[in-house]
Amino acid sequence: MARAPAPRSPWRRRLSITVKVLLVLAVLALGALVTAVYIARAQLPSFDELKSSPNGQMIRVHAADGTVLVSIGPSYGEWLAADRIPRVMREATVAVEDKRFYKHIGVDPIGVARSVKVRVDRGRWVQGGSTITQQLARNVFLNNQKKFGRKFREWILALAMERKFSKEQILELYLNKVYYGGGAYGIDAASRKFFGHGANRLSLSEAAIIAGLVKAPSNYSPTADAQAAVDRAQVVLRVMEQNGAISASEAAEADPQAVKLAPEPRQNSVRYFTDWALPQLELLIDETEKPLDVWTTLDLSMQRAADAAIRANAPGGAQGALVALDRDGAVRAMVGGKDYVASIYNRATQAQRQPGSAFKLFVYLAALEAGKTPESTEVDEPITINGWSPRNSSRRFSGSITLRTAFAYSINTVAAKLGQQVGFATVADMARRFGITTPVNTQPSMVLGTSDVRLIDMTRAFASVANKGVAVTPFGITKVTAQNEVIYQHEVDRSRVLVAPYVAAQMTDLLQTAVNTGTGRAAQIGRPVAGKTGTTSSSKDGWFLGFSSGITTGVWMGRDDAKPIGGLQGGTAPARAFAQFMSKAVASRPIEQFETEVTLPEWQLEPDEESYYGEPDTGAFVDENGNPIASDGVPAPQDQPGEGIERPSARGERPVYDDEQGGAPPPDQRLDQDWIDRVTGRDPDQDRRPRRDARPRGEGDPRYDSRNDPRYDPRAQPVDERPYQ
Repeated sequence: MARAPAPRSPWRRRLSITVKVLLVLAVLALGALVTAVYIARAQLPSFDELKSSPNGQMIRVHAADGTVLVSIGPSYGEWLAADRIPRVMREATVAVEDKRFYKHIGVDPIGVARSVKVRVDRGRWVQGGSTITQQLARNVFLNNQKKFGRKFREWILALAMERKFSKEQILELYLNKVYYGGGAYGIDAASRKFFGHGANRLSLSEAAIIAGLVKAPSNYSPTADAQAAVDRAQVVLRVMEQNGAISASEAAEADPQAVKLAPEPRQNSVRYFTDWALPQLELLIDETEKPLDVWTTLDLSMQRAADAAIRANAPGGAQGALVALDRDGAVRAMVGGKDYVASIYNRATQAQRQPGSAFKLFVYLAALEAGKTPESTEVDEPITINGWSPRNSSRRFSGSITLRTAFAYSINTVAAKLGQQVGFATVADMARRFGITTPVNTQPSMVLGTSDVRLIDMTRAFASVANKGVAVTPFGITKVTAQNEVIYQHEVDRSRVLVAPYVAAQMTDLLQTAVNTGTGRAAQIGRPVAGKTGTTSSSKDGWFLGFSSGITTGVWMGRDDAKPIGGLQGGTAPARAFAQFMSKAVASRPIEQFETEVTLPEWQLEPDEESYYGEPDTGAFVDENGNPIASDGVPAPQDQPGEGIERPSARGERPVYDDEQGGAPPPDQRLDQDWIDRVTGRDPDQDRRPRRDARPRGEGDPRYDSRNDPRYDPRAQPVDERPYQ
């Protein structure tokens, strides 16, 4: 009689079912994995497409002549095909990053297990198990987030890439696209950055240094920590020897310590310009992925001259800034400080400082537009406006004088009278019309330049006068191309008239006089120049702004902490810097005569130099109400001088004599006609010729009404309201 089979243990039955379920799940998972891999493979870009896709947007900035000023963002060298990549570079990378590269299928289970074991032993992740293929997938398609979901996608992509590309293609992509630090993507960019030559010439020591960067580019960068880079390269060489990639003798002969690094590019003043211009791209274009070539207005020879002029003339402990505009508003030079490396703060576009008497440009423009002329007369006499009493630092008053004389010697009482006559709000509106973007107060003292302004705005205003009253808007970018396609082209707007042409011509007449016989004599360059100085209280700021031969240049000097600088006046260091720069900037340009000839001021009104050649503008201490105060904060007595006449300064500073201390200037320094002719180069026979007035040829009708000009808008605001500072 047959025995009945023993009943199976329920645990064995459950284990069998579990194993079968797991097998089914494994088969399904494998099928899902294979399906996912082949779907990913089908969606992968081609090899050629991957070669042409950068890891970020690169921007190359060109000067006006096409010279590359700076490359910003990722930098890419020449793409090196697999057969052009040195053997030592390939083997160094494989040895240190993925020694089983030629054996795995994209994901290395042994490498993953080793990484997990180290994690368990040390309690933290010390080394990754990522293969070269995984790193390539992460760099091209993913990010560096340490999450399982990202890691799983990385595995899928790595397996798919191994199915689509050969090992040689994957290594070629990796070496040409991986990040090596310092903005360099790919071995050629890294080689050029660190060693100054292409990657096809890499030596064993150089290859070891570059291969060692991938693990931590910032830590092992030879420019950041040379010793760390050398130590890491020694590790790479040792691993290469252990893996049989190089012999013991080759490893011994390699000397990373002896590798010469390429010098770091000097961060010169050009960066002030690029830092100002490039943020404007957000307003001009929408392209955020394709590599860009940005073509700018910067003239490298002018930039060098501007940098040299500021460095040579700015007083010790002081900073300096310069902006030069062409007649269409193109920024040809921009210096924001003495040294970009020491300070990236751009004083040409960011700093807001009081302009002193340079602000009188707007006072006289408003007066000329209201019907005054350079020959109009005002009385230089004591005046009090709402409790404010401006004084000339000469402590004297000249009586009835022309506006030409008052402007040439920066007489404050006349400026105050003009501001009162036309209205201080009208002067403020004129400043805004000409492009002053900072707030302008309407207290009486505003005529002496007590409102903070930017150098680029003031330069813009003077350029608009030089442009016969037509608005000038500074710009630095002429066109932008993406893969040789023009996606932006600058167009100059010449349609906005700010003042009538005859007003601009009259203002130019006054500005010429200030340079030829007044406070700006140090700015003479041997050809017609029109300009104005500016000096603030206690010589905290010195300005000179002027134009000649189509170039308008503004110069500012002072300390960042606004402390006084002994001897700083607009007619000294700033005017000399202007002359040094402009002499070179316009050297190749034809000499351009202004529409009005220079007319001398009324010298005969004052028999001695002291009346005009007094102290600089050093007394403009005013409170929030525009009332004068002394430098120590105590209210100033009314018999103390206010901001006074700026001292004219020629190439060689002439001595100033104080009549209160007795004595008189020697005979050869007296203001007689021979001295005037000798200094100004004036033809003695000029007085016998008819004197031309301040109106341009063909527009001398005093009944000219600017409102009849269809382009003229008395409410005109700056041409371009987009921020450019």
